[in-house]
Amino acid sequence: MFDRIRAAEGTILDRPAYHADSDQEEEKLDGGVIWKLERAQYFNELDDPAWDAFVAGDWARVMEIFESERDAVRADVGRYVHQGLEFRRLRIVEDPPTPYLQWESHSHRIFAECGHAIRALDTPEVAHLEGANPLPELMIYGTRVLYQVRYDEAWTPIGAKRVDDPELVAGAAAAIAELWERGEAFSDYFDRCIAARSISRPAGGN
Repeated sequence: MFDRIRAAEGTILDRPAYHADSDQEEEKLDGGVIWKLERAQYFNELDDPAWDAFVAGDWARVMEIFESERDAVRADVGRYVHQGLEFRRLRIVEDPPTPYLQWESHSHRIFAECGHAIRALDTPEVAHLEGANPLPELMIYGTRVLYQVRYDEAWTPIGAKRVDDPELVAGAAAAIAELWERGEAFSDYFDRCIAARSISRPAGGN
């Protein structure tokens, strides 16, 4: 399934066009699930004050920013509930966690505490689906459309490939749903693998 997604024809969108297009697709949904699959263990975050603070070694500032986002996160959850939607984020995690994953996990913990549905799944659980290529980064909006998020060599986001094949969209959603059932609540993953670790600044880009 995931190899088919990589090979599928689609519309290539740059980053602003992808964000605008996916926002429109979200507005069209009348209930259902939005899936987000995250596989890479490092992303180069753009225009993110919390990431900039992390790179600068200011962990107190990182947590100040993350904590300040609670009201906005709760508002997003309320908007999804009002629209009859559930946003489900599946985070594939490696052991030991990279500095990026440690940083991101503190944000995800707050998101989960505010009502977002997030689960973590260890990489051995997806090894049978990966050969030369890791799982792609995906966003799926109901049964309408999926986006394979695109990055440059430094893992800076550059947009997405939009795929409108209904059979492929349905198959991808089913595959992620199956992985979701094997995942653990993100709060449990955080307590098990992140909470007691010393935070390291990113080195060598990750």
